[in-house]
Amino acid sequence: MADRDPLGEINQLQTELCILQSHLDRLLTRIRQNEEVFFRFQSLETQLLTLNSLRELVEHVLDDTRTVFELNFVTLALIDAKGQVEQFLQEDGLPAGKLKELILLPSDLSLKPIFGRGLRPYLGVFGARHQVLFPGETTPQSCALLPLVRRGELLGVLSLGSAEPTRFTLGMATDFLERLRQVLSVCLENTLNFELLRRTSLIDTLTGVNNRRFFEQRLREEIDRAQRTGEPLACLFLDIDHFKRINDTFGHQSGDLVLAEVASQIRSQLRSQDVLARYGGEEFVALLSSASERQAIEIAERIRKRIQAHQIVDHNGQTITVTLSIGVAEYDPARVSPMTETDQQRFLELADQALYVAKRNGRNQVASGGTYLCLTERQAIRRA
Repeated sequence: MADRDPLGEINQLQTELCILQSHLDRLLTRIRQNEEVFFRFQSLETQLLTLNSLRELVEHVLDDTRTVFELNFVTLALIDAKGQVEQFLQEDGLPAGKLKELILLPSDLSLKPIFGRGLRPYLGVFGARHQVLFPGETTPQSCALLPLVRRGELLGVLSLGSAEPTRFTLGMATDFLERLRQVLSVCLENTLNFELLRRTSLIDTLTGVNNRRFFEQRLREEIDRAQRTGEPLACLFLDIDHFKRINDTFGHQSGDLVLAEVASQIRSQLRSQDVLARYGGEEFVALLSSASERQAIEIAERIRKRIQAHQIVDHNGQTITVTLSIGVAEYDPARVSPMTETDQQRFLELADQALYVAKRNGRNQVASGGTYLCLTERQAIRRA
């Protein structure tokens, strides 16, 4: 029997204990890291479930996902076949192209080679076919591509990328990612439905522009914005001349077509941040942000000339030409601030009164009511 080496055995045991302790320390570190990721993920999930607008959802997903998973690349691609997603975001102040990480796709054709019919997530090395989801000059080494699917329909893709080639590999545990995919899919579907419902209730179905209810909500917001920035706000009242004659001559169906065409032509002459609504009957109203009286008159003249030159062909092949009378008024926050509810209504009335001046003077023209002055300021001017 060989002689035992107690000292050697002790040293070997200490070495094994050190190795075991090292493994244990790494395991504990990994557990703590997973706990931190779990809590951050839980916070992200809770946040996503409380958001009410598409813009908020997009911004939080792009910002928070990058933080939670400590990633170099995060993009969100949304299928936008009808252009509604772009419209929703633009109306909420997020125009196309403002976020380079947001990708709007006209169809899912470019995504089918990535996910196939099963629409299952992809984890692995970044390849050329993934370029559509990472359009920047710098691309990741590995990626996790999470298709957002509801009721069998592909709504979009959340794409996560890393500069580490082994960060995302085939067969790795994906509990967090799968949970995120499911939650975000539900949130995206609900948010899109909410945005559509919200706008449907605030849209005039005949003309496709906003209705009076929406306009009244935005009026307060635009006045508040003008007071914050100190920039002017202009209001246009636009009325189709002799509209009853159009209905009587061509029929109400042709009259409806005229309303829709006129609304479309007016919209084409306004900026994305301007507000256009059907105020009632054949009358429209527009709010022009950061526009002075002079600028508003120029825009109104451009609209008037566009309508006068535009020919509308109805369902019977008859050509209909129409004209507009337009009233203009300006709100200058340096002159009247704050604005009471009464002031708001008088501001609109100033543009409306200018419209009737244009009508009395022969129609097919622009008239201005000038800059709105509150009662005390008007009295001071009279006394002077």
